[in-house]
Amino acid sequence: MLPIQKIICPTDFSDPSFKALEVACELALHFSSELLVIHAVAPPPALTTGHISPSVFDIPEFLNKMEESSKKLLEENVAKRVPKGISVRCMVIDGHPADQIVETAEHENADLIVIATRGQTGLKRLVSGSVAEKVVRLSARPVLTIGGPPTKE
Repeated sequence: MLPIQKIICPTDFSDPSFKALEVACELALHFSSELLVIHAVAPPPALTTGHISPSVFDIPEFLNKMEESSKKLLEENVAKRVPKGISVRCMVIDGHPADQIVETAEHENADLIVIATRGQTGLKRLVSGSVAEKVVRLSARPVLTIGGPPTKE
């Protein structure tokens, strides 16, 4: 595992994911590693109710706008939160977050994934499960999980 040359840090723009980014930055500075900060744009849930016509809801256009706004938000946060002197790249990926994080880590030949254990909360977490848990389970790469503050769920 050592030396750590490439670190992937996913973010969902939550406070816990920004805490994980802080840790990833410290490691990147210490090891002079490249940092890849990624955000996954999850596909919208299937429109199965029959109340919304696909012609009314343009899914490709919606996803395109989501990607554009996510890329802008990602770049703004990286510029604000990643110290100068760190080699950093931003990437917005499409698909289910855990699967895409693991796939990106493999494709990029990452040495480490740094991920927050808490991002989504409440009903969103119940429906989607914990992305961090899935990443730990699916990844062949080392995963450093960063716990967030206790929640009142």
